[in-house]
Amino acid sequence: MKNIEFSDKNTTLLYDKYISEVKHMISTLRKEDQEDILMELNSHIYESIQHNTSGSETDKIAETLERLGEPRKTFAQLIADRKLQQATKTFNPLHVMKALSLNLSNGFIYILFSISYLFLFCFGFLIFAKLIFPRNTGLFIGEDDLFVGFIANMTDNSLSEVLGYWFIPIILLGMVIIYLFITLLLRLKCRLKLKK
Repeated sequence: MKNIEFSDKNTTLLYDKYISEVKHMISTLRKEDQEDILMELNSHIYESIQHNTSGSETDKIAETLERLGEPRKTFAQLIADRKLQQATKTFNPLHVMKALSLNLSNGFIYILFSISYLFLFCFGFLIFAKLIFPRNTGLFIGEDDLFVGFIANMTDNSLSEVLGYWFIPIILLGMVIIYLFITLLLRLKCRLKLKK
């Protein structure tokens, strides 16, 4: 990759500092990926400076780099994605471990989202099942058992449904709580992303 040349020494210093930080960040990637990222970054910086007609060269580069953000924050997800691609192509255990460690926080949050949406879907199904099969759906209590859900073959007399149609508003309340949990989780994810 050829660096962009500037006439102002301060502009060159700002640019070189940013590029060296990016190079340090992406040093764990394959050479082809590093070149690809640096060329794309260089192209973006060059085009941004060309489109910005006001201010000095130093002001233009400072504004461009500020919009790009700190390399540590800007390139973290890109590096994690590239490492994951590399791991899936090579099956190298070291690459897999590195990709997993970089994607761990995202993976954990997405697992929580998946489980929460699964509960929402199941609770919605239980409401319709209660309306269609009232004897087979609900909160069942037995001698040593507690079960919430749908029982297709209700031959076991040791279980009895205790909520009746109150099951529906309780499940709706559960759905609202899960929905609020998902919303709070999304806000937390956005805040963590902004702090990085």
